[in-house]
Amino acid sequence: MLNVSVEDLRVLRVVAHRGSFTAAAAELGYTQSAISKRIAALESTTGHTLGIRGRTGVRLTRAGENLLRHATIVLGAMDQAERELDDERPGRIRPVRLGAFASAAAGVVPMAFNRLSRDRHDITVTLREGTSATLSRALRAGSVDLALLADVAADTQPDDGQAPLEVEVLAEGPLRIAVGASHRLAQRPHVSVDDLTGERWVVARSEGRERLLGVWPAFSGRPDAPYIARDRLTKLQLVASGAAITTVPDVLIPALPSNVRALSVTGSPVQHRRLLLAYNPHNSTPESQTVAEALRNAAT
Repeated sequence: MLNVSVEDLRVLRVVAHRGSFTAAAAELGYTQSAISKRIAALESTTGHTLGIRGRTGVRLTRAGENLLRHATIVLGAMDQAERELDDERPGRIRPVRLGAFASAAAGVVPMAFNRLSRDRHDITVTLREGTSATLSRALRAGSVDLALLADVAADTQPDDGQAPLEVEVLAEGPLRIAVGASHRLAQRPHVSVDDLTGERWVVARSEGRERLLGVWPAFSGRPDAPYIARDRLTKLQLVASGAAITTVPDVLIPALPSNVRALSVTGSPVQHRRLLLAYNPHNSTPESQTVAEALRNAAT
């Protein structure tokens, strides 16, 4: 029988999902050397190399993936036991762990939080921002309870024999182009794809099967994208300055600054974007479903 600690398994899970010792250390509040020592201890106990470090981060070996699969089950059971024990505490605050991609975190989550703070003082929510692919993995691992995802319904389904996630569409709307208030296109109600020729774009690096984020999907030719930034505020400030343009989903429009305009695009098939709510039905709680309902109301 393997004699491993629950905390070491948690470290393995976070390393796998964050992709590096540095990011895992930041999330867990450890030093990078402490993370390295815990993984080394797991490798010594199991007799297998669990992860390979490279320039782009840490990649789990086959043995690491196998251990992670079992660790997910163990940690899920421990988390459930902790929740059930906490339910016995009078007056406890019920934390719900929410994940959201950047646009949803800015455009929908604040409205949901406002409703919860008004109606449900007994529920607290922690927020983790990430890409939809990363948050899908976090849901299956049990490190978040709910997630707002973008157009990745297929990616939310596991390929390792685990139970599928519950996924529902909260909203759907057209993708738009964001330009600064002084931009040459800013006063138009809509633009054509041809109008975008020669423009500079601010984009975010894609992950896995995700598209290049920020360039109009039907744009022909190679886009001029000198600015790469995942942070939403940085992207919108570059747009507001007139240095570049980018794409925005409907869900982000409520959070756009006053000096940024959102324009519809004609001359190509409409590019729809869906806002999805996903959760693992095996980890669902009354508190998480209350948060889910607040998100549904905010999305509509």
